[in-house]
Amino acid sequence: MKKQKSKKTCTYIGGQAVMEGVMMRGKRAMATAVRDPEGVVQIESERLTPPEKRKKIARFPFVRGVVNFISSLVDGNRVLMRSADVASVDDEEQTKAAQWLEEKHKISMDGLFSGLAVVLGVVLALLIFIWLPQWITSFLPTDIFDKTSTGWEGVWFNLVEGGIRILIFILYILLISLIPSLKRVFMCHGAEHKTITCYEEGKELTIENVRGCSRVHDRCGTTFLFIVMIVSILVFSLVNIAVAGWLYTGNGKIDNLLRFAIKVLMLPVVAGFSYEVLRLLAKTKGKFFLIFKAPGLLLQRLTTREPEDGMIECAIIAFKTVLAMDEDPTVPERVFATPGKMSALLKNTKKRFADNNIDEEDAEWIFSLVLDIPKSSVATEEKILKVAQAKEIIRIADARLTGRPLWYIIGDTDFCGYKIKVDERVLIPRPETEEMAMMAVATAENGNSILDLCTGSGALAIAIYKRLEESNRKVKMTAVDISEDALEVAKENAAINEADILFIQSDLFKRIRGRFDIIVTNPPYIPTAEIDTLQREVKEYEPRLALDGGADGLDIYRRIAAEAPKYLNRGGTLIMEVGAGQASEIVKMFRGNSYSMIIQDFNGIDRYVKIVM
Repeated sequence: MKKQKSKKTCTYIGGQAVMEGVMMRGKRAMATAVRDPEGVVQIESERLTPPEKRKKIARFPFVRGVVNFISSLVDGNRVLMRSADVASVDDEEQTKAAQWLEEKHKISMDGLFSGLAVVLGVVLALLIFIWLPQWITSFLPTDIFDKTSTGWEGVWFNLVEGGIRILIFILYILLISLIPSLKRVFMCHGAEHKTITCYEEGKELTIENVRGCSRVHDRCGTTFLFIVMIVSILVFSLVNIAVAGWLYTGNGKIDNLLRFAIKVLMLPVVAGFSYEVLRLLAKTKGKFFLIFKAPGLLLQRLTTREPEDGMIECAIIAFKTVLAMDEDPTVPERVFATPGKMSALLKNTKKRFADNNIDEEDAEWIFSLVLDIPKSSVATEEKILKVAQAKEIIRIADARLTGRPLWYIIGDTDFCGYKIKVDERVLIPRPETEEMAMMAVATAENGNSILDLCTGSGALAIAIYKRLEESNRKVKMTAVDISEDALEVAKENAAINEADILFIQSDLFKRIRGRFDIIVTNPPYIPTAEIDTLQREVKEYEPRLALDGGADGLDIYRRIAAEAPKYLNRGGTLIMEVGAGQASEIVKMFRGNSYSMIIQDFNGIDRYVKIVM
């Protein structure tokens, strides 16, 4: 039976090898995955301006090649330096000079080094690949190779110079491939090509599938550089013929400088034309055009090496991240965990949160909790973060960007000064409920029996019990919830805080026996139709059972109004937390009682109803 071929898949995603990892770039996003010294794959991603939103001139043929060349040079160098920070990360603090530059002149050392690296890289490339070939050709016999000639002598001269340039390029690649760290970069380059090829062949992106794919690719930067050298021979020859008759002076030194300047000035033309040739060859699959592709593909055998599985894993992660971000604009950006000033990461985290409609205050809470510093001082703290601290901050921030509430990620929260464990089984206690706890504490007397209906995490019952215990008032505390899962959490919290509370699984009063002096409750009060309009953190993560109060949000209050009098002692007090705008309607349910009162919360909202039977 003939084996069925995998369906071919086109992709616009390209990439670049970096230190111990791979960068992938799509139309709307760029992502870099790097393995750090601990063996953990770190990811940094950012959104790009999509093609349709770029200036029209930047999308024109030939112009787009120049724009892409420059942006690739700048971005490529930046991510290469960022990857080096991760791959060889340490916890050394900034030098005093670096701190002075950042604080006094707002100059980032990372940005400064990145800019210098780009400039030095360009200068070095000009010297090696333009000046050096030109200098070597100065030793050629002028009667055969006349660089100032407008005839065939000038063409032959440029052909020879171009050949020398290609030879230097090949020797350069061979030499740098001997450097151990760059040899590993070439291996990552192979991982990048293999991953893109695997996807284009319609295979699932697994390490095994990627390993079996070719490490050469039509859209490689190595092929582009080779095309640049071929095109440069043509362009430089034509320009040389055009200007030789009137520009050259006959003075060897001056003419050499003029030739060098002309070549530098013509580089944008060469880059733009070469880019279009590369695009054309990449789209063409005919065997005839293989003749033109072959030299570049052969050169890729030098600039790529067979990668390790860990490098392939990085390439797959980077590719999938870009694919997801290009398809879904809600996928958040990510950053590397590297040592540095706390303020820089705080600013970045706040921006990421703001871009995803998450309260920036959560960023301050994360820093406060991880670094064990007061939240109020986070904004002014100048602490230098260690790698482990940065990693933990980024881990929590990344989890928060999924929409999961911060306190579920942390695993606990503070309620009236007591540590309360929380997860998706219970609601996260709100500051408003702390006020209700204090009302109950102010009302309770020694020996009272207190019932907490809809206890959830047990936070309210625990806070009341502990505050009364601290003031030497002994009470009998009972807490009730319909959810078995919620009661498991509540019991854990009671044990953590050493609170003697009787927990009962019951639908309100169904399994309750006896009477109480005080009943407190924070029942579900959100109207059913409004739940889907709530914040993502609430509607997607907090238990719906603890939110849904029926069509108008008052179903549970009606049941409490009907049943509570049977379970309260004479003169007993019922304290309820209610939703905004519900207080007056709930008070009407308790007509005939000796006393009722509506109390506002710290935001001036009618939040509590107090009933005395």
